[in-house]
Amino acid sequence: MTTTAGKKRIHTFITIIVFSTMALVVSGCVDPYAPKIVSPLATQTEIIGQSVQNRPIECFRFGDGPETILVLASIHGNESAGTPLAYKLIEHLQKDRRLLANRTILIIPAANPDGYAAGTRDNTNEVDLNRNFPAANRINITEYGTHPLSEPETVALKEVIQAYHPARIVSIHTPLSCIDYDGPGQPIAENMARVCDLPVTKLGAHPGSMGAYVGETLGIPIITLELRETDKILTPDELWAKYGRAILAAIVYPEILY
Repeated sequence: MTTTAGKKRIHTFITIIVFSTMALVVSGCVDPYAPKIVSPLATQTEIIGQSVQNRPIECFRFGDGPETILVLASIHGNESAGTPLAYKLIEHLQKDRRLLANRTILIIPAANPDGYAAGTRDNTNEVDLNRNFPAANRINITEYGTHPLSEPETVALKEVIQAYHPARIVSIHTPLSCIDYDGPGQPIAENMARVCDLPVTKLGAHPGSMGAYVGETLGIPIITLELRETDKILTPDELWAKYGRAILAAIVYPEILY
C-alpha cells in the first residue's frame, strides 16, 4: 500500500522552466543532481524519494497520455553507462515531442544515486537494490535486505510503479550484452533487437529483483537492457548511437521503428 507520505511525494511536481540547451552527465561516477534540463518548454521533474544519504531520486516526466512507459538506469551504481544514456533520451524527448502522443514517459536516470556517486553496486547500506523487491522468489538475507523494501530507494521505485501503472518498463544495466525480459516482455525485447546488435536472451529472474517483482508478480512487461562492459568508456553521443533506437523501439511498441 502506498503511504500518505509516499502519495505526497509521487504527486508533488517541480516545474522547471528553462531556456537554452541541455547539460548532460558525460561519464563516470559524477553526481548528476545539478540542474540539467534547459529548454523553451516546461519539463516536470518529480522527486520521488531520497536515498540513504538524502540524495534526491529524480524522475523526469514527459507527456500526459494514457499509456505510461518507465525507463530507469543505474539501480546498480557501478553499472553507470545507463545514466548518460537516460539523459540522452531526455534530450531526445525535448527535441522530438511526437513520441509523446498518447503517452507519458518517465525517466529515472539514477535509481541508486548513492551507489552511482560512489561507483558501487549496492546502496550506502550495502544492500543490492535489485534484490530488495517483494517478489515471490525473494530471499531475506543481509545482502538483499533483511526484509523486502527495506531501502528507501526501492520504496520510491515501488511507489512510482503503483502510482503510474506503467504499460512496460526498461531497466538499463551492464555488462551481460543482451536484451533480457521478464513477464510478457518477449515481443518488446524482439522489437528492440531489430534496431541494435544485442541478442534477446532470457536470463531468468533473480531473487527479489525488479524483473521478478514487476514481470512475474505484477505481470508488467519489463526489459533489462544489458549493455556491454566496454560501453562505460563511450561518450553519451556514442551510447545513443548504439542503443538509442532500441530504447525508442520499446517506447513506441507495438509500432515498428524504421
